Amino acid sequence: MVTMAADGPATKLAGSTVNRILAAVSSFYEYAILSGLLERANPIEKRPDPALLHVSERHRPFMGRASRQRPVRRAVRVKTVQRVPRPLDDGQVELLLGQLRGLRDRAIVLLMLHGGLRPGEVLGLHLDDLAYGRRRVVVRHRDDHPKGVRSKSRVERVVDLHETATLAAVSAYVMNERPDDADTRLVFLIGGRGTRRLEALGYDGLVRMFSRACTRAGIREPWVTPHALRHTHATAMWEGGMRELTLQRRLGHASPESTRLYTRVSDPAVIADYHRALDALGKPAEGRS
Repeated sequence: MVTMAADGPATKLAGSTVNRILAAVSSFYEYAILSGLLERANPIEKRPDPALLHVSERHRPFMGRASRQRPVRRAVRVKTVQRVPRPLDDGQVELLLGQLRGLRDRAIVLLMLHGGLRPGEVLGLHLDDLAYGRRRVVVRHRDDHPKGVRSKSRVERVVDLHETATLAAVSAYVMNERPDDADTRLVFLIGGRGTRRLEALGYDGLVRMFSRACTRAGIREPWVTPHALRHTHATAMWEGGMRELTLQRRLGHASPESTRLYTRVSDPAVIADYHRALDALGKPAEGRS
């Protein structure tokens, strides 16, 4: 799919962008149907596909659970590449933390790194969401952020933070650096003496802060974004033995497929089987503890 520009060449859209457009069109059709404005089926939704019933008994076992489900034709969508999340390694994390300027920036980074919070979830935190005694934060869905920041998920969740450095950093910022004359309950604000002092920190400001810190640390890459800190946390939790369902709840994923991406980064079961295969072949595995 391409977009036609009036004053320039057409721009090809990414597959993920096309799918978001199709999803929006599908939602419009659903609204029109439910409102009685349209008397036809949604052309983008999945439809029964009898052709899928014609699967030989020989091949049916290989289809697994899909062979027992109602056969449907896939919704109209563009095939996209499911990219494996790229976490930062320990060296990159150390370099990044060493280049953060100010208590606010350190608190923000640690919430994403140790809590797996999305950037929007961090920026939307209120003072009432911080539970220092219980060592946790509550991620709530709100639509009233002055910079338009909002949580991706509408399901509120509790995120435990038992790594003491994280809430200690948040407390240090709130007590020592956050403007005490602010009339908002939002945690992260713009400080200093400029004209934007006391404004809520927005996503653009967070990205600029993060990019500058990465540049100073020498780790600036297109994939090193604030969201990569969430990937780093999720990968570490999975490799540490957290169960898939538990990780899904911690990250606030609506679909298990989103969580399953992290199992492709490093699957302990696959690694263990690989080592056993090397042992059987008499080939030593380097780097195994």
